[in-house]
Amino acid sequence: MTSSVPLGALAAVLAVGLLLLIRRPAGAQRLARLAGLAITVLVAAALTPWTVQDSGPAASFLLGVPVLAALGPVLAERSERLAEIADVVAAVVIGSWGLLLALGIGVAFLPVVLLYLLSATWSFAPRKQA
Repeated sequence: MTSSVPLGALAAVLAVGLLLLIRRPAGAQRLARLAGLAITVLVAAALTPWTVQDSGPAASFLLGVPVLAALGPVLAERSERLAEIADVVAAVVIGSWGLLLALGIGVAFLPVVLLYLLSATWSFAPRKQA
């Protein structure tokens, strides 16, 4: 079961990323952040039974760190500059956590980093002036 979770996460991230790049809606950053949070929560939920069986009470910590990191950019959206920084921080935290746990559950969280990097790229890209 756990081997299909990273593939599902990658497929979801690629689908959302392609949709955002092709359609380029007005709230693309917000959609990328919400999709990142949703995919992270779904990955954590899918991995919960296996992680609890393997790690016991530490499962809440192992799965909670990426979820909390994904929640940061969504909560920081009220301040544009803070949200830009939160995108980068979420990408670094989730990416680092995924690499730290890469032999176990960590690989499943790595695809979400692409959405936060995409959102951060849009944040730091020069804005077109009309």
